[in-house]
Amino acid sequence: MAKRSSIRITKTVVDSLGPGQVVWDAEVKGFGIRCQAKGKSYTLKTAVQGRTRWLTIGLHGSPWTPDSARAEAKRLLGETVQGKDPTEAKFRERVRMKELCARYLEQYAIPKKKASSVRLDRMNIDNHVLPLLGQKFVDELKPADIETFKNAVRNGKTAPKDAKEKQKEQGGGLVVKGGPGVSNRCLTLLSKIFNLAELWGLRPKASNPVKGIARYGETPKERFLSEEEFQKLGAVLNQFERDEAESIYAVAAIRLLIHTGARLSEILTLRWDHVQFDRRRLRLIDSKTGPKNIELTEPAIELLQNLPRIDGNPFVIAGRRRGQHLVDLQRPWQRIRNAAGLSDVRIHDLRHSFASMAIRNGISINVIGKLLGHRSSETTRRYAHLEDSYIAQENDKVGALLAAAMAGKKCVSAEPQ
Repeated sequence: MAKRSSIRITKTVVDSLGPGQVVWDAEVKGFGIRCQAKGKSYTLKTAVQGRTRWLTIGLHGSPWTPDSARAEAKRLLGETVQGKDPTEAKFRERVRMKELCARYLEQYAIPKKKASSVRLDRMNIDNHVLPLLGQKFVDELKPADIETFKNAVRNGKTAPKDAKEKQKEQGGGLVVKGGPGVSNRCLTLLSKIFNLAELWGLRPKASNPVKGIARYGETPKERFLSEEEFQKLGAVLNQFERDEAESIYAVAAIRLLIHTGARLSEILTLRWDHVQFDRRRLRLIDSKTGPKNIELTEPAIELLQNLPRIDGNPFVIAGRRRGQHLVDLQRPWQRIRNAAGLSDVRIHDLRHSFASMAIRNGISINVIGKLLGHRSSETTRRYAHLEDSYIAQENDKVGALLAAAMAGKKCVSAEPQ
């Protein structure tokens, strides 16, 4: 077997690593860095009482650097000299929440969750968990501490002082300010983190302090565009295209959201090999609810056929970075919605409006559930009140026709189809 090469690990060396590459340090035996799909990770290979041990020190830049990771490797090697097993002892000492959160991201979230979910977890940790709980020891937290945390996030204690100014500058929607929904999601995240803490031996079994903490009631946000609002939005999209005021891919993404009722993540990560023109559908392998088909309308097909493809980029909604998809649609959407006078409309409301338009045109709840890709019919029932309203309107029309007929008046009715 060829002798493996080594070089002193520096930032330059780390930056040059490509997928699948491993570099071993020339200064500290067993210390290395490997480049994987989830990131570049510092590692230590050593032996304890004749048994090989692998230890992940941490991801590069979070907050490990070559020097700090090398120092940690030396410390761990020092423990092996004393006969200690660092793979068992590393997290046995008392740790703070900031350290537990870092381990959660590195060892659970990044390997097991989608990138978009990891970003959301990281945002909630950075914006809410660390400012309020980061310095506390994991094993000292009690339900009363979590209750205090819950209320603080609900009341906006973790919001930036200049949140209103930032929101005004950005057109609204991007600045996290707290609230009942954010508080509830942070509790769900913390519950998972504490479950893992028990698994990792950092808390006693069945001691999760989030258990039993009541969540805030949330009123579902429902905003449906009227036909007049759709007309305004369409006019602005046309104008932005003519003036080249936004990327053609940003505008295309918004049009696809309107015409398909798809989720934002499904459109942004859509690949050309997912588009089946012959079957008039998108075939998604890895959506939120698993593999699914999204039916394509004629306007959606025409849009996709005319949208330029970029060589070397597999994504339909191309981003600025070579070979990558568009990441941020929020800012283009804010500029477009504000120009259309629809400043209160969120991107996800386009999905709701797709369902609303379908109901107003007589499409059943069951069919709408299939079009939206709902796994459970209960999810689609949120639109039931719209169907009831539509039925009531149609019933009024029938009543008016019958009343006119009984009064001997001429009434006009549609021929049965």
